[in-house]
Amino acid sequence: MALMPKRVKFRKTQRGRYEGKATRGNDVSFGDYGLQTLDAGWITARQIEAGRVAATHYLGREGKLWVRIFPHKSVSKKPLETRMGKGKGEPDHYVAVVKEGTVLFELSGVPEDIAKETLSRTAHKMPVRVRFVKRRHF
Repeated sequence: MALMPKRVKFRKTQRGRYEGKATRGNDVSFGDYGLQTLDAGWITARQIEAGRVAATHYLGREGKLWVRIFPHKSVSKKPLETRMGKGKGEPDHYVAVVKEGTVLFELSGVPEDIAKETLSRTAHKMPVRVRFVKRRHF
């Protein structure tokens, strides 16, 4: 089952923009290691789920994984072979809008080498460039 909001105020959303750097959700808060974006873009609910499955499959029952993003934005699509006009298409799928610096996944309870390999497998499922980051202790 793909991630999507339980209820929304408006079914169809406009495309919007995602310039600039993330000011919130841009540091490792829950775990010890994280996967941080280097680009801005849309990550679909299916890509988020694929990353989560890849990470949990490699970890087995060890460690704890946090998914820090959620697909709130609906993307509409018109049916194939439809003529122009006749209004906006129906919602097709949901995406999470991420800016540069957003932390996508976090991980704790495993050694650093296993965390790197786990998040590397997750990174292959993502449509944006990402990097491995550690928690900064103050």
